[in-house]
Amino acid sequence: TINRTHVSLQRKMDKIKELAPSSRVATPHDNVYHSECAYTFHSPYTTEKGILVSLKTFVGTIDSLAPSNDLFVRIVKRRVPKDVPNSTESNSEAPTTLGMGVEGGFAREEDKYDTISTHSIVYKSPEGNLTEFPVVYNSETATISQPSEGERLPEQVLLSAQSILRHAGWAIQQEVQSWQLDQEPIPVSKYAANLPVVNLDKRISPRAQDWKCEKSGATDNLWLNLSDGYIGGGRRNWDGSGGSNGALDHFMETGKLYPLVVKLGTITADIDTADCYSYAPDEDGPVKIPNLIELLEQRGIRIASMQKTVKTTAELEVELNANYAFDAITEAGSKLIAISGPGYQGLQNLGNSCYMNSVAQLLLSGTVPEMAGRYGIPSAGADADVTKHPLLNDINPKQAVDDLLVQTAKLSCALTSGVFAQPTPMEEDTEKEQDSTIDPKYRLAPRMMKHVVGKDHVEFRTQQQQDAPQFLQYFLEQLDRAEHKGSTRFSSQDSLVTSSHLFSFATVPRLVCAADGKVKYITNQPAETIWSLPIPMDRANRKMDVDDDNETAGAPAEKRLKSNPAETKEEEEVFAMRLQDCIDAWSAPHSLPEYRWPHLGSSASSAAEQTLRFSNFPRYLLIQMQRYTLGADWIPKKLNVHLDVAHNDVLDLSSLKSSGPQDGESLVSEEEEGESSAQEKQSSSVVIDEAALAQLMSMGFSFNGCKRALTKVGGSDVEAAMNWVFDHSTDPDFNDPMDEEPASTDSGDDGIVASLVESLGCFTADQVRAALKATGGAADRAADWLFSHMDDLDGAIAALSKETSSSTSTPPKVSLDDGEGKYSLVGMVSHIGKNTGSGHYVAHLKRGDKWVIFNDENVAISETPPFPHAYLYLYQRVDTVGAPHPTY
Repeated sequence: TINRTHVSLQRKMDKIKELAPSSRVATPHDNVYHSECAYTFHSPYTTEKGILVSLKTFVGTIDSLAPSNDLFVRIVKRRVPKDVPNSTESNSEAPTTLGMGVEGGFAREEDKYDTISTHSIVYKSPEGNLTEFPVVYNSETATISQPSEGERLPEQVLLSAQSILRHAGWAIQQEVQSWQLDQEPIPVSKYAANLPVVNLDKRISPRAQDWKCEKSGATDNLWLNLSDGYIGGGRRNWDGSGGSNGALDHFMETGKLYPLVVKLGTITADIDTADCYSYAPDEDGPVKIPNLIELLEQRGIRIASMQKTVKTTAELEVELNANYAFDAITEAGSKLIAISGPGYQGLQNLGNSCYMNSVAQLLLSGTVPEMAGRYGIPSAGADADVTKHPLLNDINPKQAVDDLLVQTAKLSCALTSGVFAQPTPMEEDTEKEQDSTIDPKYRLAPRMMKHVVGKDHVEFRTQQQQDAPQFLQYFLEQLDRAEHKGSTRFSSQDSLVTSSHLFSFATVPRLVCAADGKVKYITNQPAETIWSLPIPMDRANRKMDVDDDNETAGAPAEKRLKSNPAETKEEEEVFAMRLQDCIDAWSAPHSLPEYRWPHLGSSASSAAEQTLRFSNFPRYLLIQMQRYTLGADWIPKKLNVHLDVAHNDVLDLSSLKSSGPQDGESLVSEEEEGESSAQEKQSSSVVIDEAALAQLMSMGFSFNGCKRALTKVGGSDVEAAMNWVFDHSTDPDFNDPMDEEPASTDSGDDGIVASLVESLGCFTADQVRAALKATGGAADRAADWLFSHMDDLDGAIAALSKETSSSTSTPPKVSLDDGEGKYSLVGMVSHIGKNTGSGHYVAHLKRGDKWVIFNDENVAISETPPFPHAYLYLYQRVDTVGAPHPTY
């Protein structure tokens, strides 16, 4: 038996040696997914098996989803409380210093807990069997080793695993990139070219263990002065934490002659990753040093042999922002009853991502059963298996990271299953409640979802706050495209109905010509997914007194969880009106002073009276309240209006259904309409600049209104578009969607292709064209796409061609869902702040006869839901309650 075991192990070791050459060493520019599984939210913390990270692709998975015949490094982590003497006494003392990790300040998580990590090299055979070889990773030296006994693993395998474990990881990389998008470009230091260099006999050891601050003896956060070779500690932070300040003090003590430093541990063969800084008063910030290689070689540092061992300043900045949690200070939700389980899963705020979290809860957590049925999990609770969703099949881990259908299923399965939900704390155990919310075992960070939805959007890929309804609309558009492209992956492919169909409705404008009384019905309006309602301030028929907190007065405590005191100015009164007043304003006749009527002549125009009605009533009706507008000074402002929503009553819109032409009406003929339709189609083909669109929307106008304005002025002129907005913002069709031409699939002109072929040097013109097609013509992302698919470039191009051919086929025309126009309120998203580009979003969803607040990771029974203050309402058609659409 022992002999057979030895032979079997030897065969497996032979297979590992055979696969060893495919094990890659990760560079700082590689995407390393070592914090979570690509298909699920399993992380190194969630189970005793942690996750497996491929040594070839650097993508994390779990045992059952990992590809066969491959090598992995297993990462398992668990958090354990530190044995701190007199912890009860110290915890009872209130902080006296506004800082973290310093005397008298707030305790950091690492001050209260230790993280125990274990690692092993894993071989998964073609039959799916796993063989493990334990390894030891020293986080201080960033090195990996094997126990003395047992078979020796190939050196290439150990180097690959070591590079994965010491890598910052994709999660940090994404946050750094988003953070850097919001920063000014790093300038080239003007002191670099003629930097004085002294003490040339001083050499720097390549061993990180030999580095220490020459002033304090500290061994972390060390910076090398490029002029004289002095090693000093980094700056001391404003709260007393951080480095020893040795490097800056040395700069001052040497007469401010040697301003340039580089952070030790960030120097690698990829010199662009090095963290450089200038202490010169006229720069005093991060800089680029073009001659850094030469300056380092003068100190005996050969960059080819250097590996990254510490975090850059940008990575530390991201980490600091993530850890400095003000919710812990304000005791957010302390008066609410926490709830956890299937449909009650919180989501981590990634830094101004509450807009996305609120939309995800609204659509994917069970409030819309059809979407939960398509992307969630049917059996919730302890027995739920989030690895069995059909959309995860036949998608390799590398593809899963950028697959919207996979990431939507991953998120919905997590929200609906309860697999990752934290235990509900005992009512009297408030300390346990605080700890459980930050336990990484229960934290769900939807980074991959945010990345795959926002990567091609100028605003959603940043760390800035965004408009939740705009994100919802954009998400549904992207999801529709993904569903059409991947229709064969759904069981109902023959009758696939896209997700946006659940919310889609069209309007029928009725126009009456003032010149001759003729009537025109526009029945070919494109479908909309959000009903944008104006707030007619002239209809505010009463006022209500409030206190200093204006918009949040009278609202529940949870609505004020993250409100900014600086944003709540004292006001004496807030206007109030009924939701019905807003509906009446939308449906009332509107005058159009100048409307082009083809039947009057080729260029004749006349006033018109327009009335809007619904052509259908969708299953779910999303209502966006136009709470934000521009003041006389062009500064965005919020309309402080208390809406009487009558949330317990049925919202009856039956009277707003279009009844079509009536007896006795004189209609404009179809022949007379031909010229007008052609003109409207031509105007809709203008290319809209995304940055200009985002700038206009930040001023408080709707997505459709801003798009219409830019279309009228050529697509990119913000000032001209703003002038058009001021002239036309009261038009009845200002917020209506416009017809769009199908997006071009051209993969770029020959000049761009030739330039990329020459600059990249290792790809053919056909390969570059395919990459451009995959990235929508973006040259910079095309290069990334090529390098990220080098393992199987021909296969990736073949898959892309298959997807393109399937996506170019016209999807079957599906009639809009319709029924009786009676609705009940089932969800809402509220916004706290002066404009949609700042503040905080919170979702409230109806569960049975109760309302539940979803404030990022905090989920609780709501005491008094903020019905009068919501920004986005979700209504369900009454006749569909308990009867989900069968094709979902």
